[in-house]
Amino acid sequence: MAVGSFGDNGELFFEIQLVSVNGEEFIIEALFDTGFTDGWLAINTQDLDALGWSLLAAQVEMTTARGNARLDIHEGKIIIDGIEAIIPVHVGDEIPDTIMGSLWLDTMQLIVNKPRNILTLEMVDE
Repeated sequence: MAVGSFGDNGELFFEIQLVSVNGEEFIIEALFDTGFTDGWLAINTQDLDALGWSLLAAQVEMTTARGNARLDIHEGKIIIDGIEAIIPVHVGDEIPDTIMGSLWLDTMQLIVNKPRNILTLEMVDE
């Protein structure tokens, strides 16, 4: 079970690992954004340099909270809740933070109880 934390403004943060093509792992904090409904993960272009992930699609038009943007889609490897996953990752200069999208809710259970400071994300058994 991945244990998250609340930000100063009630944001939901989870620690995940990004795995580069050479196997190096980078531990980062990702913002869980249920409004990001079109993807699994979004990162800034600068973060991609260290990972070396391969390009799946270039300049895909998407609507973001800041308006329309053109983002590249890369094949990325991450570790969340101790489970390794290969997912499509949205990459662009317009992305200020690493963002986890709501597609994770198709395979994981999100539990939020802010008064008790409980924030967890875990795989759901099928």
